[in-house]
Amino acid sequence: MKFTPETYSIPDKPMTPFIDTDEIQNYLNSTISTKERVREVIAKSLSKKRLNLEETAVLINATDPELIQEIKEGAKQLKKNIYGNRIVLFAPLYVGNKCSNNCTYCGFRASNTAEVRKSLSDDELKHEIEALEDNGQKRLILVYGEHAQYDAEYIAHTVKVAYSVKKGNGEIRRVNINAAPMEIEGFRTVKAAGIGTFQVFQETYNREAYKTYHLRGKKADFDYRLTSLDRAQEGGIDDVGIGALFGLYDWRFEVLGLVRHTNHLEACYNVGPHTISFPRVKDASMLDMKDTYFVSDEDFARLVAILRLAVPYTGMILTAREPAALRNELIQYGVSQIDGGTKIEIGSYVETQNTKQDLNRGQFRIGDDRSLNEVIEELLSQDMLPSFCTACYRLGRTGEHFMEFSVPGFIKRYCTPNAILTLTEYLVDYAPDKTTEKGWKVIEKNILTLDETMQKQVRERIEKIKQGDRDLYF
Repeated sequence: MKFTPETYSIPDKPMTPFIDTDEIQNYLNSTISTKERVREVIAKSLSKKRLNLEETAVLINATDPELIQEIKEGAKQLKKNIYGNRIVLFAPLYVGNKCSNNCTYCGFRASNTAEVRKSLSDDELKHEIEALEDNGQKRLILVYGEHAQYDAEYIAHTVKVAYSVKKGNGEIRRVNINAAPMEIEGFRTVKAAGIGTFQVFQETYNREAYKTYHLRGKKADFDYRLTSLDRAQEGGIDDVGIGALFGLYDWRFEVLGLVRHTNHLEACYNVGPHTISFPRVKDASMLDMKDTYFVSDEDFARLVAILRLAVPYTGMILTAREPAALRNELIQYGVSQIDGGTKIEIGSYVETQNTKQDLNRGQFRIGDDRSLNEVIEELLSQDMLPSFCTACYRLGRTGEHFMEFSVPGFIKRYCTPNAILTLTEYLVDYAPDKTTEKGWKVIEKNILTLDETMQKQVRERIEKIKQGDRDLYF
């Protein structure tokens, strides 16, 4: 039977499995990437229209070095057009590493007897957050192993604890979640606690590959995990984050899986994922995996650029799994969020003496162990604008409402001024002199890109921050 998109396409219905392996594989096998077609697809993306599976496959199947470079340049331009030079900063905070799943790539897996299991007490959680606030963090993602202890009520409680911690001018203004899939009522419970984005990563969108890695626990159910963010939407969480763990299967397949997931959410809920993450498999405690699907740095850069072009208005998260030099490069291709000052061993933010990673206390090995200030200083050196902004979340610009603002280009209109104001807070409250000097230069350069009315309003609010006001935003 001749392949056409209609041959394999699965109708999109809420909470119905939507991944068809044949559909994705046939796009990869049947799509031709001529120079003319690749350039047409890039042009469509630059017009700020999301790509379909066939168009994404055109970019994936382009192997000519000249075309790959054009894809990267297109991604750079798209990011500049939509996001400007802004990079949002956050920190991951691991609350507990108990886990009932047995995922072969993960240090938390139940069969790993070398892992030191711990769940933070309320006091320990508060001390971790105080240490993060002392460094200037304003945005957290709380991370939990997939275990019965970490149910919706537990997560909601830890979110409330996180928001309650205030130290000096420090406070956490947005708490995102990475945790096990829930039923609809569970999602309603964590929504009521005031969370931002709820992340669930499918890890791999290939069903057969999924079986080989997920040996035990609820996570072994491919479809239950796949439809988890449908249940989140039904539970009132309209900001969701998807992701794939690159290195488990063919990266080309995973990119199309992420785009298919985006299509599904948009078709059923009129809003795609708020963020897409694309971590690579890294060393972990007692890890024993083959490198069959290893993703090289070169291919990793390609897939980041392709994802940026495929989903113009979706935030893209690049984590400290990757080394600093590679992160500095990939930021150019459309990344909008990164973590800084990252520590992933349970309870490690309060530790100031021991900086050596302990794989038996964490989930994997990170590649970028720079402090938050070092990350900020490097961003400033690249003329990037570091941001801790949380305004959209707190003003209700989330989910479908976020799309109303972002699609016409208001991300840049609102986010540049708000990034300037949150960077001002950081410079006044936390930054050393060298960073402060760089920061004011970058702020001034970005103020001059605004219209006269906004310039005046931003300068007025900067002066208020210098006089002691905090949390000013548009």
